Amino acid sequence: MNDHHLAGIGMTSQRTRNRLVQRLRDAGIKDERVLDVMAQTPRHLFIDEALAHRAYEDTALPIGHGQTISQPYTVAKMTEILLAGGKPLGRVLEVGTGSGYQSAILSPLVERLFSVERIAPLQQRAQQRLQTLGLRNVRCQLSDGTWGWPEQGPYDGILAAAAPEQVPQSLLDQLADGGRLVMPVGGNEQRLVLIVRHGEYFSRKQLETVRFVPFLSGVQR
Repeated sequence: MNDHHLAGIGMTSQRTRNRLVQRLRDAGIKDERVLDVMAQTPRHLFIDEALAHRAYEDTALPIGHGQTISQPYTVAKMTEILLAGGKPLGRVLEVGTGSGYQSAILSPLVERLFSVERIAPLQQRAQQRLQTLGLRNVRCQLSDGTWGWPEQGPYDGILAAAAPEQVPQSLLDQLADGGRLVMPVGGNEQRLVLIVRHGEYFSRKQLETVRFVPFLSGVQR
């Protein structure tokens, strides 16, 4: 992939990217670290070429296999919440790699990122994209998201891109003391939830309404 394709032209250009970032700022995203990474990340690489002209709209887009690349505002908001604990994030778990876009946003902001995806073709393509972008601190694994990746934990942060009816206990168990978990929870009506671990106690805060694909078990090859 050449530098010209990475940079984008027309509807995938840096100017278009900057307009998206301004919309995110206007929508209430305040963390400049997040906004800077959003401005630098070529979202058009994470979707099919036929949809590249829509890459910098603030909307979710299909990526195949019944999955979507999340709306940029949602990616920015969840990242901002994860970072808001005020301390550096050493080890972070992402549940639901999908296209790899959220991974690309998190990678420059954390020390090490471990990302699991249950759909093999998505996992393989995401890993290739992340390697193309030179994001060396991300490790990907084909895995049922319910399991997380316990061998690499505990985690200072966990972010999930699919909505279970309730938070899996296995993910809570992998959260380090003081760690933050951000994920959508619910069925027809979903809310973004922030959970913070305090020893054996977990505080829980419901945030804004969101819409994500359901949290499913099992690996799809």
